[in-house]
Parts: sequence; structure tokens; C-alpha cells
Amino acid sequence: MKHDDLQDVYCSVARTWSVIGERWTMMILRECFRGERRYDHFRDKLGIGSNVLNDRLRLLTAEGVLDRVPYQDSPPRHEYRLTRKGADLYPVLVTLMSWGDTYKNDVAPVRLVHRTCGHPAEARVTCSHCAEPLAWREMTAELEPGAW
Repeated sequence: MKHDDLQDVYCSVARTWSVIGERWTMMILRECFRGERRYDHFRDKLGIGSNVLNDRLRLLTAEGVLDRVPYQDSPPRHEYRLTRKGADLYPVLVTLMSWGDTYKNDVAPVRLVHRTCGHPAEARVTCSHCAEPLAWREMTAELEPGAW
């Protein structure tokens, strides 16, 4: 199965991965979460080829993850801003970062600090009802009636 074919699979993980699963996509989004918006910055900071960057930005824009917004008329220039849909990927990025800090680095290269309280913050996935951390062995997956 090709990567593009994942968008046609009736599975939320597969369809999500068809948007964010390419290796440069999360790196572009990381830069967006750091406040970057401009094409040249993405290209220079990431060392990514223009053809790949164009393709990823086009996909993220088409999917509604980023908005392409003009910021200059002569010559025409655009920047890329996170949409609400894009901002909702922040927990995904932070969770991936936490996994990498645990299993791929001796020392975490970046520490997240919560501006509101000033303390270091860690990614945590919790139950929306009881606020307990979610563990895969404590979960069941139930099909929604009529979903199939």
C-alpha cells in the first residue's frame, strides 16, 4: 500500500498518517509551533529541498492544517499560519517529543515550560472523565454503531 492510499482507509490513524506521516511534515509543524511562518525559514532551518517543502506545504494547506496568507504584494510573498486544525496537532508533537526524550536522547535537547505557572511541563494523555493517565492495557476499542 502506498502512503497516499492511507487517506482512503476507514481508520482514523491511517487517515491522520496520510496527512502528517511524511518525515518532514512534523518538522515543518515544529517550526510553526516555534512561531515561524515563512517559506525561506522552513527551507533554511530544516535544510529541506524546495520540491519537498512545496509538496508538504501544499498538502498541509489543502488539508486545512495551515493557511497560506499574503504578507507582501510586490513581489508577492506568503506566509503559513497554523489553523485551529493545525494547532490541535500540538499534543501530538509534544507526545512525540517526550517519546524521543525518553528513548532517543541521553539529555532532552529542549525543556517545555508552562508560561502560566512557570514550571516544566510534560506530555500526558489522560481520561477526559476522570483525569487518570491512559494506558493501552486499560483501554478497549468499541465500534460506533453505524460506523461500518
